Amino acid sequence: MPALIQYVQDSLHLPDSAEVVIIGGGIAGAAACWELARKGINVVLVEKGLIGAEQSSRNWGWCRQQNRDERELPLIIHALQRWQELNDETGEELGFRKTGLVYATRNEQDIGAWDKWNQMAKTYAIRSNILNAEQAKIMTPGSTTEWKGGVHSLDDGHAEPSMAAPGMVRAAMRKGAQVFQQCAVRGLDISAGRVSGVITERGLIKTSRVICAAGAWTSMFCRRHGIDLPLGNVIGTAFRTLPIKQVIAFPFYTESFAVRPQIDGGYTVSVSGRGRLEAGFQGVKYSGQFFSTFKARRKNLTIVPSLKPFFSGPEALAHWSFDGLSPFEKMRILDPAADHRIVEEGLAAMVREFPDLQGLRVAQSWGGMIDSTPDAIPVISEVNQLPGLILSAGYSGHGFGIGPGAGRLAADLVTNATPIVDPTPYRYSRLIDGSGLDTPGMM
Repeated sequence: MPALIQYVQDSLHLPDSAEVVIIGGGIAGAAACWELARKGINVVLVEKGLIGAEQSSRNWGWCRQQNRDERELPLIIHALQRWQELNDETGEELGFRKTGLVYATRNEQDIGAWDKWNQMAKTYAIRSNILNAEQAKIMTPGSTTEWKGGVHSLDDGHAEPSMAAPGMVRAAMRKGAQVFQQCAVRGLDISAGRVSGVITERGLIKTSRVICAAGAWTSMFCRRHGIDLPLGNVIGTAFRTLPIKQVIAFPFYTESFAVRPQIDGGYTVSVSGRGRLEAGFQGVKYSGQFFSTFKARRKNLTIVPSLKPFFSGPEALAHWSFDGLSPFEKMRILDPAADHRIVEEGLAAMVREFPDLQGLRVAQSWGGMIDSTPDAIPVISEVNQLPGLILSAGYSGHGFGIGPGAGRLAADLVTNATPIVDPTPYRYSRLIDGSGLDTPGMM
């Protein structure tokens, strides 16, 4: 079943035109909407389902610099600064808490990899400390494992996925943004080779500038316009617990589970690296680009052969006209099933590691579809073949924390402002011509 989200009330009347239209109400679209609205831009956000109802409410809620690929560091540094400002700036509780986070391990190789990352991160003034065995134990009071060591990232934190995207959108609406849910964008109106509008199920909105932040649906949307966007979709599982006396006060990672404390006294839990692959047309089409990633992660993937993804959902080979029903209307909210083995394993591992959590109970579990690029770095970029279109997708399972930075960069690009960070690592063209397309680093 869907994860919890806060409700957003729609605007009243679909406008005839807007300066900028955003397709998709996840964290990337919501953050871009806020950044544009606070600058006085006439922005409309259109969402086929509900704000934050897909992956942006189903993730772990971590806001971390630790162990990110170096190419993402400038963006997450900016994002963390924004997370600290946004509660006061928006007047909304987004759940962000700067608590730091801890990784602990039984494996010496992990410590070596973390130390190597730390040496690189020092050039970005990131505060991250390698922990010896004694320090790792002190940081995890009540744990049963005798850790080899760990790493403590002091400036990282966490926010509440159920609150973040809805809160940003509500704040943007108070600044004049208009928002329409249960309203699919069927395609783009194109005149003289550039964007001239978006075609929604309720009518045309004229605009020359569009941000497409449609998550797992982005590649399908692009294919309808002859734009090749290699994305691979993997289904992850997470769950939340009922409130309990919290013995883990910050996001905590170890091999057998990853956990985040919630504001209500419960936890969000998952098992890192585990996922389910239900490939359809899209998965087959881009299998070559993802082969090295698949080979590296094969042992943690459950492959579910099925014909269903070929005919429905974001993996399907779909054809539709702009004046008829689109795939986005047929599936308002993408809601894959949770893998209950992962839920059981994660809960058991957590209680085994922290016996004080005996009696911990699952309140809800869910699946979420994660859209990934071949190099696990997002696309936040203009598309040269279609001027006026900005893509914001492919966040590869670590987009929630980076969301405020991604929203600001997309807003800068769509308004031709000076980008907050160098956009080169996130350029769309690298996925097509292979320029600078490296294999994934730490994530």
